[in-house]
Amino acid sequence: MHEENKAVDAAIEGELKLLDPEVRRSPERVGALLHPEFLEFGASGRIWDRDAVIALLADEHESGDLAGTVSDIKATQLAPDVVHLTFETDHNGRRARRSSLWRRTGQDWLLYFHQGTLFDPDEE
Repeated sequence: MHEENKAVDAAIEGELKLLDPEVRRSPERVGALLHPEFLEFGASGRIWDRDAVIALLADEHESGDLAGTVSDIKATQLAPDVVHLTFETDHNGRRARRSSLWRRTGQDWLLYFHQGTLFDPDEE
């Protein structure tokens, strides 16, 4: 397997873990996936830092499959230690386009930046 594929695979695996309700409710597991300098521009327009996201996700009480459905995942390795992911989520009709930057820090791939933008597919 090429190094690029390993990097892309690690970023996609991390992203899917962050969408897993069991992982989301565990501050330790979420914290292990977020870079110390993590920042998110949420679909609501709010800016979230690492501590705020960990606390928010720990309070989620949803059960079942992934936090919505995920589709159209695309990945590009921008540098040896940076992977950019784009994808869409649908959570009970709330659709968002998402963009994530994953950085290799030591041996781990950590989410460095995330942005979600709501959209209505019927208006396109």
